[in-house]
Amino acid sequence: MSLIKWNPFLNDSYFDDVDKIFSDFSPAIRQNNGFMPAIDLYEDKNNVIVETQLAGIDPEKVDISIENGVLSIKGESEKKTEVEEKNYYRKEIRRGSFYRSIPLPTKVSGDKASAIVDGGILKISMPKVSDTKPKTIKIKTIKK
Repeated sequence: MSLIKWNPFLNDSYFDDVDKIFSDFSPAIRQNNGFMPAIDLYEDKNNVIVETQLAGIDPEKVDISIENGVLSIKGESEKKTEVEEKNYYRKEIRRGSFYRSIPLPTKVSGDKASAIVDGGILKISMPKVSDTKPKTIKIKTIKK
């Protein structure tokens, strides 16, 4: 990172541009027409757990699926307001559709997965599947 020498005649918009660049790397990363919510991914003894913020999002409008070792979360955050035009100084609240695809670190049982929302946090718990051990199969011979 290089240092920028302060210049009193430097246009303030330069710093606004730099601030915008860093804000683009915020936890809720901007996508083309929506955003990608930040997640926490961890495991305990029996489960792989994913948590993400759903504040202001109707849980009924969120779809969760597990396929080929990848967890997908998608939905939409609606903006309901009567005043359409506002004189914003700063607009950081993400609205619109979102999608997040998370490769899982181990095999899980999607059939036994559960999801709850508590205090605006979505918590998805997926039981780990133990790796199957190799099994030897004995060949039976049929005598005639």
